[in-house]
Amino acid sequence: MTTVARLTRQDAALLVVDVQEKLLPSIFEEERVRGNTLALVRAAQVLGVPVLVTEQYPKGLGKTATDVAEALAGVAAIEKLTFSTFGEPAFVEALKALGRRTLIVVGIEAHVCITQSVLDALSAGYQVHVLADAVSSRTEANWRLGLARMQQAGAVVSSTEMALFELLHVAGTPEFKEVLRLIK
Repeated sequence: MTTVARLTRQDAALLVVDVQEKLLPSIFEEERVRGNTLALVRAAQVLGVPVLVTEQYPKGLGKTATDVAEALAGVAAIEKLTFSTFGEPAFVEALKALGRRTLIVVGIEAHVCITQSVLDALSAGYQVHVLADAVSSRTEANWRLGLARMQQAGAVVSSTEMALFELLHVAGTPEFKEVLRLIK
């Protein structure tokens, strides 16, 4: 029997990886990534899904993009030098403290920090959902290769709307109406 990796509000955490000022302008379909990341961060707040955010070498690559940082409403970024978020002990501790076993992963770059973080998360026994429309790389080719590598390793590759509707589970609730406004 196959285990299906369904998203639930009770077990999921949103991981926003390296959506930084100096990286974003060179990213393939940057506006798509930024817009979907903002919608996901805001929806996570509505749905009670905790959020972790990382920054890769912020001294050189800048802090989290201003609009994303504002939407994060006080969630402190975890600085890292390793490409994988799991290489930073502060991240591992923060994730363990959440007690969640499913990660929804968004950010940049898909073929570097996202892929390495996802591989480490899978190795550590986490269920991982990578949202293809909320991750990217500097080139389309590397974005696509990163997604393929993560899917081959066992990650679920889906989209912002797929994840949000799965987390909602049912229409007609106040949360449904709020989330719908964020994505329409």
